[in-house]
Amino acid sequence: MSKSWQISRRTALKGLGTALALPLLDAMRPGLMLAAEGTPAATTAAPLRAAFLYVPNGVNMQHWTPATTGADYVLPSILEPLAELKSDFSVLSGLDQLKAAANGDGAGDHARALATFLTGTQARKTDGADIRAGVSVDQLAAKHLGRVTRFPSLEIGVDIGARSGNCDSGYSCAYSSSMAWKSETQPLTKDNDPKQVFERLFAQGQPDETAAARAKRELYNKSILDFVMDDAQRLKKQLGGNDQRKMDEYLTAVRELEVRINRADRMPAAATAAEFKKPTGIPASNEEHLRILGDLMVLAFQGDVTRVCTYIFANEGSNKSYPFIEVPEGHHELSHHQKNADKLAKIAKINTFHIRQLAYILQKMKATQEGEGNLLDNSMLVYGSGIGDGDAHNHDNLPILLAGKGGGTIKQGRHMKFDDRRPLTNLYLSMLDRLGVPTVEHLGDSSGRLTGLDV
Repeated sequence: MSKSWQISRRTALKGLGTALALPLLDAMRPGLMLAAEGTPAATTAAPLRAAFLYVPNGVNMQHWTPATTGADYVLPSILEPLAELKSDFSVLSGLDQLKAAANGDGAGDHARALATFLTGTQARKTDGADIRAGVSVDQLAAKHLGRVTRFPSLEIGVDIGARSGNCDSGYSCAYSSSMAWKSETQPLTKDNDPKQVFERLFAQGQPDETAAARAKRELYNKSILDFVMDDAQRLKKQLGGNDQRKMDEYLTAVRELEVRINRADRMPAAATAAEFKKPTGIPASNEEHLRILGDLMVLAFQGDVTRVCTYIFANEGSNKSYPFIEVPEGHHELSHHQKNADKLAKIAKINTFHIRQLAYILQKMKATQEGEGNLLDNSMLVYGSGIGDGDAHNHDNLPILLAGKGGGTIKQGRHMKFDDRRPLTNLYLSMLDRLGVPTVEHLGDSSGRLTGLDV
């Protein structure tokens, strides 16, 4: 490869109705080539990403919260699946979302928990069309970062959920199924169908062109890669050895995910609420569903298709059962445990199962080389719930993890405890600063930036 040759960060592999984004290559980083010639130059930094992952109904706090603070803390049992990643995340205790409390509005903690989680605002109690919360942190980031990516943000989750009606003590179903709010009155619908997400991320052109391309691929049992392979081969001839390896790894990951999604089409149908039409491509296995959606998020970040994602593991108040981990009872039912030891043990099993899915995502991101580090290094992921203990329905001292090093701006591997009822939204303001979003002074109930993340 010529030392002066470079390609745009926006380059994509193209074919019929298809545009496959590329990962960050050395050829997109002119500083590397100049440095090879002995000329001082700053390399092109990898972009920063932000993801917000939500689990419902709180957690078993006794087996979530570390006994000590600092770097030498011992992982509690629920977090043990993250043992190999301990230096890549921190446990943040003492953060609150008090606008999710009743504050005079009575029952409805589950709906408020999710609606408030990223907005920090009190959701209007209504089951009609006059819903209102606030603009969520992900959408503040998307408004700025979305100018340079194909999609401003990605909203995914295992459950669809109703968009209207009464789902929680007089609160609209929109509250308990939506985490991303583009405006005070506009929650964003998430997608739970891996096949539809895949097509959305990697298709281009007019809708009829996209449908035609998809129909042709399915008719001839073609991979999306078959449509872009000629373009890929032309580009690879101009790349250095390291970039060729990166491209091969990325294309292999795309193909493997495509195979898994197509296999899901042939599996027995997953249980779906009777009032909803089942989309195609929903895996029968809850774990496989969670992992495929996680893989799609990782690929979207890797190809810089988007830099912002919200991912709901299950809608707030979900009564999903988990018989495959010996929990046949409903999650929400169990969360009202009244300190029953058997119920608490089963809640811990569900919590640990969800943490295993988080570990899967983080490990995949850490294994994805990017620039001088990896995809996880260049990301920030918040994982947690808007409820602490499911029986108490409290919204203080929430179970929150922060993973990723924010491009080297966050020191990880600690248990940090905040004792002065610090709003969770303070963390979000600090994240927006790192993402380069023009200064946001307030978000919901924020009281300032969350300090100490970089020391």
